[in-house]
Amino acid sequence: MTKQFYSNGKLLITGEYLVLDGALSLALPTLYGQSLTVKETEKPHLTWKSLDEKGKIWFEATFQLQQLTPTYPIQGTEKTAEEKSSLESDKTTQTLRTILLEAQKLNPDFLNTNTGWEITTALNFPRNWGLGTSSTLINNIAQWANVDAYTLLWNAFSGSGYDIACAQHNGPITYQLKDSKPIVHSVYFNPSFKNNLFFIHLNQKQDSRDGIAHYRSKEVNLFSTLSQINSITQRILTSSRLGQFEKLIKKHESIICEILGVPTVKEQLFPDYKGAIKSLGAWGGDFILATGNKSTPDYFKEKGYTTIIPYSKMIK
Repeated sequence: MTKQFYSNGKLLITGEYLVLDGALSLALPTLYGQSLTVKETEKPHLTWKSLDEKGKIWFEATFQLQQLTPTYPIQGTEKTAEEKSSLESDKTTQTLRTILLEAQKLNPDFLNTNTGWEITTALNFPRNWGLGTSSTLINNIAQWANVDAYTLLWNAFSGSGYDIACAQHNGPITYQLKDSKPIVHSVYFNPSFKNNLFFIHLNQKQDSRDGIAHYRSKEVNLFSTLSQINSITQRILTSSRLGQFEKLIKKHESIICEILGVPTVKEQLFPDYKGAIKSLGAWGGDFILATGNKSTPDYFKEKGYTTIIPYSKMIK
C-alpha cells in the first residue's frame, strides 16, 4: 500500500515576528512545497530518504519501529562506532525522530504495526530558500499520522503556526493567534500590480529561532504596534494601486526596523534601488519582496543576487 501527501511552502507578507503576539498577518502559500510518500513493507523497520529539488538524496536514515531509534547497518553497509555516534547525534535524525515520537504520542496507533515503512520526501525548491522545509514535513507527517498539525508543531518545537496554515491552504490567508489558537481565513488577494512584484533570495539562510530570540529581547508596546500592523494588513488586502501598496510595506518595514533596532534591508543592501523593498519572515535572510518593473531582475543580478522570482511564479 502506498500513500502520498503534499504540503505548500509559505511566505509571510505582513506580521513577521509580531504574528507570535497576535498580529493579523497576511500569508501566502507558494507554488513550491514538499511531498511525502509512504510505502508499507514487510521489513519491520522504517527507512527514510529525503530528496532535494534535483532528486538527489540529502538525508537518509533507518529506524527501529520500537522507540524509533536509529539502526544499523544502513543501506546494507556496516557502520563504525564513530559513524554510529555521528548519526545518532545528527541534528536532522534527532529532529525527525522528535516529530515522529510526538506524532505517536498524539496517535498511539501511528506506526504501531507489524509491518515496516519506506518513506520518501521530495522538495521542489532548494532547501536554503526558507520556504518551509520543516513546516511542510510536519504537516505531511501530521496527515500521515492523522493528528493535528498545529499541535504536532507546538509539541515538537515552537512557532506561530502560520506556516502550517499555508501548508494546508491553496490560496492567500490571514493568520492570527487568539488565546493561543490559530484563526485562519481564506482571503482574496490578487493585486492588479502583481507583475510589479518580485521575490529575491538573499542567499543567506536565516535561523528563525535566533530572529525570534532577538525580537523577544526587545521591549515592544504591543497594543499600539499590533494596532498598526493589523491596519496595514487590512489595507494591503484592499490596496488597488502600486503606490499605495509601496507606502504600506515601507511603513511596515519601518515599524519592524524600529523594534529590532536594525537598519532596513534596503538601507543596508540596496540604498540606490528605486522601488520599495520589504523583508519577509525572519529578517536578514531568505526572501525579500521588491516592487519594480522589467528591469528589476537586472538590478539584483548586477548586485550578485541571482534568484529573482516574479510573483506569479511563486504564489498560488
